[in-house]
Amino acid sequence: MADWKVQAASTLTLEQLLADGFSTPFDAPSVPAFPFTFRNAEVMTLAWRSDREAIQHILPPPLEAASDVVLAHIYKMNDTEWLGPYFESNIMVGCRYKETAGGYSPYLFLSSDGGVVHGREVHGQPKKLGRPNLEARGDAWIGTIERNGIDVLTGTMAYKQKRSDIKRLDEYFDFALNINLKAINHIDGKPAIRQLTARRLGALTVHECWSGPCTVELRPNVQAPVYRLPVKEMLEGFWWRADFTLVAGYVLHDYLVDR
Repeated sequence: MADWKVQAASTLTLEQLLADGFSTPFDAPSVPAFPFTFRNAEVMTLAWRSDREAIQHILPPPLEAASDVVLAHIYKMNDTEWLGPYFESNIMVGCRYKETAGGYSPYLFLSSDGGVVHGREVHGQPKKLGRPNLEARGDAWIGTIERNGIDVLTGTMAYKQKRSDIKRLDEYFDFALNINLKAINHIDGKPAIRQLTARRLGALTVHECWSGPCTVELRPNVQAPVYRLPVKEMLEGFWWRADFTLVAGYVLHDYLVDR
């Protein structure tokens, strides 16, 4: 039998506990500290026109709907610091808070437990485990978001038909500024954090971008209710490959302070 030697973990100090970016377990943390980088990520972004009232219905006050467009990003994360390769999806709607405009994320699904923990603990993103997927099949990109064995979103886009620029997405809304509702309770159930948080993608470098016709099909699922943003009109799809970095954000609105 092999003679294994167990290396004892260093004792956790108060200074470490109070340091920026601390995460548990302290000897094998789940959450990376900022910044950390995504390299060679492949993304399919599907844009459709929905119902503005439906969008407003899922926005927490005092956010206001800024458009009737929904963007669904399906990512194939090929090389991510800390997290490794995985798939992610982010459903976004345009919103406004006073002079700030960006994209609010009501639904996110991904295949990485570390990504779920980081998104929920730090940003307040409503992330859940799921099985997004993005792949080329012949002359089309196929993107799916699966939860509970149901493909709640199936998207298709023509394969690299027209060279484009990712800045064209700004015509719908500023998706690079992501706004989230962070809600965490104390152990006794009382509110500990009730905030609108915001952060902008850092060091975005787009290696290639293509646009073209696309389709989106939504299927109801009570645990993944993307169907609440119905497709009224298909707009266009984008496939892009990029590097970007997640950096620290800021508190846009604190409900417990500003109430």
